[in-house]
Amino acid sequence: MPLVPPPRPAAPPATDIPPTSVLNANQPEWSVGDLAGALKRTLEDAFGHVRLRGEISGYRGQHGSGHAYFSLKDGQARIDAVVWKGVFGRLRQRPQEGLEVIATGRITTFAGKSSYQIVVESLEPAGLGAWMALLEERKKQLAAEGLFAPEHKRAIPYLPRVVGVVTSPTGAVIRDILHRLEDRFPRPVLVWPVRVQGDGAAEEVAAAIRGFNALKPGGSIPRPDVLIVARGGGSIEDLWAFNEECVVRAAFESAIPLISAVGHETDTTLIDYVSDRRAPTPTGAAEMAVPVRAELIATVADLSARAFGAVGRRIERDRVDLRALGRALPSADALLAAKRQRLDLAEARLAPALAAGASRHRARLQLLLDRMARRSPDVALANARARLARIDHRPLHALRNDVQRKGEALVQLGRRLVVARDASLERARALQARRTDRLLALSDRLAQAGARGIERRRDRLEGLAGLLGSLSYHAVLERGYVLVRDAAGLPMRRAAEAAAATRLSLQFSDGTVAVVPEGERDPDDSPKRRAGARPTSTSSRPTERRSAKPASPVRQGSLFDA
Repeated sequence: MPLVPPPRPAAPPATDIPPTSVLNANQPEWSVGDLAGALKRTLEDAFGHVRLRGEISGYRGQHGSGHAYFSLKDGQARIDAVVWKGVFGRLRQRPQEGLEVIATGRITTFAGKSSYQIVVESLEPAGLGAWMALLEERKKQLAAEGLFAPEHKRAIPYLPRVVGVVTSPTGAVIRDILHRLEDRFPRPVLVWPVRVQGDGAAEEVAAAIRGFNALKPGGSIPRPDVLIVARGGGSIEDLWAFNEECVVRAAFESAIPLISAVGHETDTTLIDYVSDRRAPTPTGAAEMAVPVRAELIATVADLSARAFGAVGRRIERDRVDLRALGRALPSADALLAAKRQRLDLAEARLAPALAAGASRHRARLQLLLDRMARRSPDVALANARARLARIDHRPLHALRNDVQRKGEALVQLGRRLVVARDASLERARALQARRTDRLLALSDRLAQAGARGIERRRDRLEGLAGLLGSLSYHAVLERGYVLVRDAAGLPMRRAAEAAAATRLSLQFSDGTVAVVPEGERDPDDSPKRRAGARPTSTSSRPTERRSAKPASPVRQGSLFDA
């Protein structure tokens, strides 16, 4: 619908005005509201009802008013979308972040922001969008490598001496973390400033995590005991830096326990799966990092009071028990009376017992002396000397005779060994000669068989080479045929496929030529519309225009036909 200007105001009285000022005065004047209303009517009349395919982005649930706001995007553009409260309850498919849908509704404008949007009336799922598909594929790959395994999770230290924070130094996130740490338990904080969105953000976050781990314990810069990687909420594109593989691997390799606090509670990124703890918000990450100092002081005071009370009660109970036991103990005289009596009785029996024992030992000693006198050592020594004299030199003669016999046996054995050695050497020489003759014969036969085998394989190879030359598609190209390939290098078998391709290559027998197929173009299809619209499988153009094209030539057959 063309824009209709408002009524032209009455012409001012003729004055001596320069030509330029007169020209400006003749142009119609628009108010902002009139122009916005005219644009709204034009857009709604031209696009009263549309079906739009795109990926949902920036969806955060229903607003407090019950309406839902998000965006639909593809690889080239995005458009704002709104679902009114009354329509939201009737939707069969509720909006989800990253879901590719087909939205049906009407296009309108929002004058408050000078933008256009689609008022959604129904949603149909069309599959996961490109971002979510890539995220799921990367998640499965990293999970298969074991990066998300629970056994790699480490415990967060109860009271870290230093807390490291990886985030933007200018956002509200770092202020929330510092404020929460100050309220709970003030600790030294090291902030590694990084970009949390845009190009290069993932590399900076990964470098910050590795940089904290590279700090030496006890160095000039203290090494943190726990790391917090934090960022505020946003769409999946805003949080995509924390889904990059370099960030996930840096978090997995971190020797310092790591807490991820990326986005709000409903946002999930890959760093959440590999981190040791996931916090719903940056403030929650600060609460996980340190305990409450006031609660610790109160707990220690309570435990100290309980300990002092328990010790006092134990001492008092032991004092009472000791007094009771002291009253139950008998006196010293009563305890020692029986012992004194036993000592007196033992003293009375000691003298007679000593006399009797001395008498018994004296009698036993006399008995031993009598037995020794009957068996004197001098008599035994004299008997041994007599036996030695009778033996005289007989052992020496026997030893000499035994040595002589064994020497003769050894000489005979040596002679037998020499004879056996000579016989064994003769047999070995004969066996070696026979094996040498056999080896020479086998070598001749092997050489002859190898030459015959090589000759047979050479003949077969020549036959196969001739067969390959006759069957190769290069021979077909020599006869004047052409092989058509698409941009990916795959052969094209149908004329429709070649017409739909963006670029072709024609392979002749002596080289390849790149060509671009010429297709029919809709004169009403402007460059801007071609850039924003997606190709469809059907066309509503008149068939008469197609019939004006010359008939496609008959395609020549090739070896690639089914």
